[in-house]
Amino acid sequence: MSKNVAVKLNKGISPQQFRDSMQKNKEAFEDWYERFEWNEDDRVFFESLNNRDDLRCLILAAEWCGDVVRNVPVVFRAMEVSGIPTEVLIMEEHLDTMDEFLTMGGRAIPIVIFADTGGHVLGQWGPRPKHVQEVMTQFKLNNPDREAPDYQEKLAETRKEMMRRYGEGTDYQAVIIKELRSLLESF
Repeated sequence: MSKNVAVKLNKGISPQQFRDSMQKNKEAFEDWYERFEWNEDDRVFFESLNNRDDLRCLILAAEWCGDVVRNVPVVFRAMEVSGIPTEVLIMEEHLDTMDEFLTMGGRAIPIVIFADTGGHVLGQWGPRPKHVQEVMTQFKLNNPDREAPDYQEKLAETRKEMMRRYGEGTDYQAVIIKELRSLLESF
C-alpha cells in the first residue's frame, strides 16, 4: 500500500519558523545555510519547478540532530527557489509519521518527503547523502546486536567515518542537491 501524508499537510511549521525557534545548534545550522552555493545548472532546474503546483514537501526534523543541522539548510535552499510549499514536522511531535519513514527499522532524521496535493507520497530523501549513509548501513548490517560489548566502540568509529565522508567544507551540499534533483526528476 502506498504511503499518504494528507493528514500532515498544513500541520507543520515553516522553514523560517523552524530556524527562528532553534534553541540548539542554531549557529551551525545558519553557518551551513549561509555557506551554500548553487551550481548554475542545478539552480535552473530547481527554479523550473516553480511551474508545478502539484508538489508538497514535508521534512521530519529536530534541531538536536547533527544530520539535520548539516543537511536541512541545503534542502531549505533548494525548496526556496523551487517554490514547492515546504513544512517541517518536528519529529517528537509527529512520531506516527516518523514511524512510517524508518531507516533500516530505526528513527533517523532528516527525512524529506515529497507528496502530491492529495498527500500521496511520490518519494523521499534522507537521512543523509548516500555516500555517508552507506557507512551506517554497513555498520547496522554487521552489528545487529546493540548489546554487544563492542557495539558503542564500533558505533563511534562509524560516526567518525561518516564525518570524514561529509568532509570539512561544503562539497557534500552539491551531492544532496544532485540526489534531490534526481528524485524530483523521477516524478
